[in-house]
Amino acid sequence: MTLHVLSVASEAVPLIKTGGLADVAGALPAALAPHDCHLTTLIPGYPSVLAKLAGAKPVHKWADLLGAPARLLAAGDLLVLDCPALFERGGRPYTDDAGHDWQDNWRRFAAFGRAAADIAGGAVKGRKFDLLHAHDWQSGLAPAYLRFAPPKQLKKPMPAVMTIHNMAFQGYYPAPLFRQLGLPSEAWAWDGVEYHGGVGFLKAGLECAWAITTVSPTYAREIRTPEFGMGLEGLITSRGENVIGVVNGIDTAEWNPEADPALAAPFSAKALAKRTANKRALEAEFGLEPGEGPLFVVISRLTWQKGMDVLLECLEHLVWLGGRLALLGSGDAALETAFHAAAARHPGKIGVHTGYDEALSHRMQAGGDAILVPSRFEPCGLTQLYGLRYGCVPIVARTGGLADTVIDANLAALSINAATGVQFDGVTAPALKNALDRTALLWRNREEWRSLQRAGMKQDFSWRRSGAAYAALYRRLVTAAA
Repeated sequence: MTLHVLSVASEAVPLIKTGGLADVAGALPAALAPHDCHLTTLIPGYPSVLAKLAGAKPVHKWADLLGAPARLLAAGDLLVLDCPALFERGGRPYTDDAGHDWQDNWRRFAAFGRAAADIAGGAVKGRKFDLLHAHDWQSGLAPAYLRFAPPKQLKKPMPAVMTIHNMAFQGYYPAPLFRQLGLPSEAWAWDGVEYHGGVGFLKAGLECAWAITTVSPTYAREIRTPEFGMGLEGLITSRGENVIGVVNGIDTAEWNPEADPALAAPFSAKALAKRTANKRALEAEFGLEPGEGPLFVVISRLTWQKGMDVLLECLEHLVWLGGRLALLGSGDAALETAFHAAAARHPGKIGVHTGYDEALSHRMQAGGDAILVPSRFEPCGLTQLYGLRYGCVPIVARTGGLADTVIDANLAALSINAATGVQFDGVTAPALKNALDRTALLWRNREEWRSLQRAGMKQDFSWRRSGAAYAALYRRLVTAAA
């Protein structure tokens, strides 16, 4: 039997992306199709999304969706909530041009959740669903509306899955806003939307979903602790076996070093020598001096979570080792300024590009020798997976999905050619410097380094296994609801 699933996300490639959530939401429909699961994706109608939707047809209208008229546009398996009062504005999806959160984000994504519940419940003629899959806090109220204020068309409870892509972002708002959400009074409870005296969007989704997934098994364990649970560790622990870790996959057709149009030269695990052309091209693009020392790359948001402050402390050591650094990213203004200052101190050794460029990220994975991911916490991470795919050896903190996907180059792993990267414990300057030292030693042993590259490139991080895991979860919940 084909399962029909409504996947609800605030962003999805190729239409809109700010982070890994978009990659996952965009990849899930193809990942689930081989398992007889048909996914329809709902996203907000940001201006950039609507501009790419030529030919989309209106299929439903709301005269009053939490205070604003809205309509639903359909383009095949994509649904877009067109609500100009909430989404027709400049800036990024969640912030204005200055980087400040929109003051009405609570209303924007409450309306998004209300619309999702209506659609899942059968409000749109010709579209019926067996399950709702919500992603992150922006979709967190959808399971709550299904539970406490289901649409009239829904004749029996509908199962919902809530996926945590990053527990740090929770969508917490003042209590008086509850009265404007269109939820009954019983939703204001410890097992509803109330959270520490306010409204918790992510918390509501975690309480009301039938199952919770995170994007790696290690992160699923970590969020049961105060260090990583961000105040929700008690709730997560109480859900027991209904909290499941499923490692994200990557699009192995888009990320394919043998056929990537962004690269200076294609290559494979059997033809690693061809990577050199990509390295030289990357050096030129970042204004770095050609050299035979390791070329480190960073593709990241420049934030505390990503450990970028600790990397700054280690730059002099990186250069002293004979390494060079190419960095692509944006984020905290002080960190951006500090990295540009470091590049000015070390011309030809450190190059920085502010912002994000998808094609450039491909060239960096193909031309870099090692990719640095010193995150303090990382639910899954995709950057290291792309690195493995492209023979760019990951240097990662031992946390979350980084711990699950990179095999440390210890003596045992090296002896059987199983190692794929370097892990380190504790995101501190001494720990990262030690990891850089280990990397430099491995780099000087060319055979060991090639072994790391080949082992990484052989790993299967496609959506094959992850898609099967989601399909099995969906079927278990739908069977339970029958």
